[in-house]
Amino acid sequence: MKILVINPGSTSTKVGIYEDLNEVIVENISIAVEELKKFNDLYDQTEMRLEQVLDFLKKNNLKPKDLDAIVSRGGMLPPVHTGAYVVDDNLCDIMRNRPAQLHASNLGALVAREISKKGNVPAYIYDAVSVDELSDLARLSGIKKYPRRSFSHALNTRAVAMKYCKDNGLDYYNSSIIVAHLGGGISLNFQKNGHLVDICSSDEAPYSTNRAGYLPIYSCITIAKEEGHMALQRYEDSTGGLISYLNTNDAREVERMISNGDDYAKQIYKGMAYQIAKSIASLSVVDDGKVDGIILTGGMAYSKMLTDWVINKVSFIAPVSIYAGEFEMNALAAGGYRVMKGEEEADFLK
Repeated sequence: MKILVINPGSTSTKVGIYEDLNEVIVENISIAVEELKKFNDLYDQTEMRLEQVLDFLKKNNLKPKDLDAIVSRGGMLPPVHTGAYVVDDNLCDIMRNRPAQLHASNLGALVAREISKKGNVPAYIYDAVSVDELSDLARLSGIKKYPRRSFSHALNTRAVAMKYCKDNGLDYYNSSIIVAHLGGGISLNFQKNGHLVDICSSDEAPYSTNRAGYLPIYSCITIAKEEGHMALQRYEDSTGGLISYLNTNDAREVERMISNGDDYAKQIYKGMAYQIAKSIASLSVVDDGKVDGIILTGGMAYSKMLTDWVINKVSFIAPVSIYAGEFEMNALAAGGYRVMKGEEEADFLK
């Protein structure tokens, strides 16, 4: 079974071919900043991204009709459940005209739809960013008008939770797992019986390399008054976290600073670990203390310094495992494979 995987990012398009679950080739196609500046609107990039993928297929002696399935990263749709959705005209209309937020990942389904029509092959998205399966209790925010919402690294965190369960002889669909994705943004979730029933999204999670994470509400009010609401947005999206404290978003640079005796850098980096541990502990009560495993994943999970600090604080809750890096391409391919084999069903977005 030949599966095309599409994963658009802000400055690149990652594309891969899989035979069943086996990676044949994956290429990360960069897009120059000057090229991106030519587009006034995110969706104006669709044709360019499509040409990138078609060129990739041609370079690998493939045509759309040679594919058995196409799987794209799911973008910022309205709330959806975990798993697969069929990429049809309705889903693309919602993605283009009524997305929850603008994000480069929104382009994936649009590109997949065009290729699926050219080759007459099915296309799916899998574990979209907007997966929302919060329990009724978890949805309460303290303000009736503004319930909590769910945005997290659903694709990567579900993939590593499934792998953890397989590696440890557990049934994923009968387990309770906490996963912390540690990257440019940090998010955590509690996965119960295969569903993301509670989360710490990036705006309520620990600070990261360039995001402020959770901020005290009175500080938010002060920032909005004195610096403006867009400044607050920037702290949350790009100028908070390590950048704010240490003027770098590179965790490796921070570790070099620490190794050179910078006690302030150590305090800030250790503070991130402290907040990660607190967030993990807060999620540990979701299933009344039942936690079958804690997983640290994402790019910063490669940092032994950071993960050791976290493990030291949370290992009393459950065993902690590290699955460093991101597994999004493999996760997309595996999701599409399970749908094509009849092991999972793909839903239609209504």
